[in-house]
Amino acid sequence: MRTQISGKQIDIGDALTTHVRSEIGETVEKYAQRPTDLTVIFSKDAFNFICDAVVHLSTGLTVQAKGQAPEIYAAFEACREKMDKQLRRYKRRLKDHHQGRAEPVEFSAAGSYVLTGDEDDWHEAEDDQGLQPIIVAEMETRVPTLSVGDAVMQMELSGMPLLVFRNEKHGGVNVVHRRDDGNVGWIDPRNISN
Repeated sequence: MRTQISGKQIDIGDALTTHVRSEIGETVEKYAQRPTDLTVIFSKDAFNFICDAVVHLSTGLTVQAKGQAPEIYAAFEACREKMDKQLRRYKRRLKDHHQGRAEPVEFSAAGSYVLTGDEDDWHEAEDDQGLQPIIVAEMETRVPTLSVGDAVMQMELSGMPLLVFRNEKHGGVNVVHRRDDGNVGWIDPRNISN
């Protein structure tokens, strides 16, 4: 497993690096068995330390967790506990996920844009010459090909509010999202009648 453990504007020592490597490796291997890549970044926010961890599994799924606490070791433990809880919830499906697939999760490239500006400015610009918000960042993102159940699992494991994916049954672009009422919504444009 490739590991990258670093700090943003803070120095992390060898003891913390060794602790993180052994603890998170043990947690992930207990549930997922085959992690390929681990990235842990520590940062400081006013009075708290923040620990962000991202683990890429050999099946193509990604697990992400974040923890914060007044002490750096406590921030890591909070992060590790969240990851442990996520992995425990999907333990059986993660172990069976690779056996049910002949190939790992397939990804397609897609553009991703971050739009900024006041929404009122967008409406004014729309009246003049069409919608023209300011584009801050243009980057490439990956769109996985998953079943709906796997897409929901990936969304929850990564902590994202929504996930755009290609439905492996028909190849169409679908979206799963966390609704305000706590349930998961699924958008499949193919199912919309004209």
